[in-house]
Amino acid sequence: MSKINIKPLADRVLVEPLPAETTTASGLIIPDSAKEKQQKGTVLAVGKGTKDEPMTVNVGDTVLYGKYAGTELVLEGKEYLIMRESDILAIV
Repeated sequence: MSKINIKPLADRVLVEPLPAETTTASGLIIPDSAKEKQQKGTVLAVGKGTKDEPMTVNVGDTVLYGKYAGTELVLEGKEYLIMRESDILAIV
C-alpha cells in the first residue's frame, strides 16, 4: 500500500471504505446492480482534534459511519471518505 499524503485538519478523519459484500450469509451472489455502499471502513489518518475535544479514533481502527457521511475523494484511482469524527458511529 502506498503512503497517503493527506493530513486531515482539526476533527476530520480519512477513511478507506471496505469493499461491498459480494455474497449473502447463505451464499447467494449479489449482482452489481443490487450492491449497497458499505458503511464500514478503516481509518487511514486522523487530525489533531479540537482544543475542547481530543480525537478518540486512531489510525488502523475499523469504524462504522452513517450512510451519507463524509465527502467522497478519489486519489490515484482509489476511493476514500473524509469526515468529521462526529459522523463516526462506532469503532468495531
